[in-house]
Amino acid sequence: MIEGTDGVGRSTHIALLRTWLESRGHGVIDTGMTRSVLAGRGIKEAKTGHTLGRLTLQLFYATDFVDRLENEILPALRAGFIVLTDRYIYSAIARAEVRGIDAPWIRSIYQIALIPDAVFYLRINTAQQLIERVLSSGRGFDYWESGMDVHLGQDFYESFIEYQTRMLKVFDRMTEEYGFHVLDASTSVRRCAATLRRAVTRVIESDLPVEMPVAKASGSQA
Repeated sequence: MIEGTDGVGRSTHIALLRTWLESRGHGVIDTGMTRSVLAGRGIKEAKTGHTLGRLTLQLFYATDFVDRLENEILPALRAGFIVLTDRYIYSAIARAEVRGIDAPWIRSIYQIALIPDAVFYLRINTAQQLIERVLSSGRGFDYWESGMDVHLGQDFYESFIEYQTRMLKVFDRMTEEYGFHVLDASTSVRRCAATLRRAVTRVIESDLPVEMPVAKASGSQA
């Protein structure tokens, strides 16, 4: 599982990692938030506007996750595939907490999730570094990735800085809570990818558990 804030490079590293694993003979699938058949399209359509409620958004994300868990992740694991996930439950939990959603409640929703073999957190030091990546990508600021729905600033730039700074704080706290493997995403793509490959190799060669239910939402590992 690869986690991290918006614009940090998760999708790039998932694609590189899948190609590398397949070249070594592994069966691989990759999945990510808002890709489920059941809810993915609905989430994307709902987010084209600016009226989606905070609670409704979280329930949308949860529905998307459960559908992918049952119809993609579990079947692939049972078939012996490696499953790469661009965001797991932790991004959904972090987004909910930043939006003021009750932490124990949002965690309870995801108790059905599996404990991943490893969560690799692509960490960047400041939201300002993310700004540079967003601007260089040419795609501009996204309403939801900027936290405009929670009114954190007067404009997209100011809101993005505050929202992503809060997301970084939540992810940093989760690092200790859930045992994330932290990778420095401020380095070059090549260097970060090489570090990630080495870490994944260690996971593959170990005997870590796969199909285990998430522990209770009291702060134990998920």
